[in-house]
Amino acid sequence: MTHNALRIGVIGASPNSGWAAAAHLPALLTLPQYELVAVGTTRQDSAREAARQYGAAHAFTDPSRLARHPDVEAVAVVVKVPHHVELVSAALEAGKHVFCEWPLPRTSAEALQLTSSAAAAGVHAAVGFQGRWASAVVRARALLADGYIRRPVSVTAYAARSVAAGARLPRTLGYTVDAANGAGALEVAGGGHTLDTLQFLVDSELTSVSAQLATQHRQITLDDGNTVAATSSDHLALHASFANHAIGVAHVHDSKSSGGRTWIEVSGTEGELVLESAGDDGDRGLQIGALTLRVTRGAAAPAETGTLHGHAGTGPHFAARYNIAAQYVALADDIRDGGSRTASFADGLAMHQLLDALRLSARTGRRIDRSAGSRTAFSSPWPTTH
Repeated sequence: MTHNALRIGVIGASPNSGWAAAAHLPALLTLPQYELVAVGTTRQDSAREAARQYGAAHAFTDPSRLARHPDVEAVAVVVKVPHHVELVSAALEAGKHVFCEWPLPRTSAEALQLTSSAAAAGVHAAVGFQGRWASAVVRARALLADGYIRRPVSVTAYAARSVAAGARLPRTLGYTVDAANGAGALEVAGGGHTLDTLQFLVDSELTSVSAQLATQHRQITLDDGNTVAATSSDHLALHASFANHAIGVAHVHDSKSSGGRTWIEVSGTEGELVLESAGDDGDRGLQIGALTLRVTRGAAAPAETGTLHGHAGTGPHFAARYNIAAQYVALADDIRDGGSRTASFADGLAMHQLLDALRLSARTGRRIDRSAGSRTAFSSPWPTTH
């Protein structure tokens, strides 16, 4: 059966810079499941240029007008996090399906607002947990589900990014070091990508967390010469437990001066799976850089390396475009058949609530447990301290 392409508008479609131009738009333009019909930016000249460059029929500076346009069936929001609530709300009020980049908004309270609005609107609302769609992650999850290494007993992760290396950042990323904006290392590299991917891999939620947060680089110099105070955490050290009784350890490290990379090991009773960054963008995080998968089966046998599973191709953002394209395809399938392949706003809310638990643990020096049986519609499952 053939389907008409889903008509989508992209808010944040700068023609020359930004994450939409680097990854979302190139991904969408390769997919027969989508037709890019509208683009939106803050300036009329850039909106018109984006429409010309990407072949969109409509250019907007008013996101509400974009969302309400009858040609638009779905809206992608790819802008700075503080603007997500306003722009996503406009799309939901127009009754349109939504893809919102992670972090969903700044806080769990805002995430609850958006999740409730999406449920009331009766549309598909997806959040950008692209790490789930990396080919190596998909393959590793399938092997774990098939019991290839039997029962997982531990999950160990190291996620180091070179973002703000040397305590320097591009001006456009300066807002991320302000904790009030909800776009720092804890939210992006920590929760939205590393921890979500770990839970997805082993198909099990975290049930207990003990966290330490630190800001090791308190002054950041921007590329325009200005210096800003950093209040966002750039380090997370985590001890945790999963619902399947596996033990978890994670270290998220931003501002690494050299050698940023991702390394994840899932150890089972009869083997190990290791995911590791490789090639271009390896220092940008697992949702952006390519990953390989190494499989060792049988504790008593010599190490046996299985097939390496990664992204075909090279170049900046190639793996990110692959992951984003895979998620867009799944969203189109969900919209057509009512499925739930993509991470939803409810999943985004759950991650924001987990981030709250990490902050509470770091602030109090206590382990935080998820309360069994206490979850109601969109309620936080993390109220207990020890």
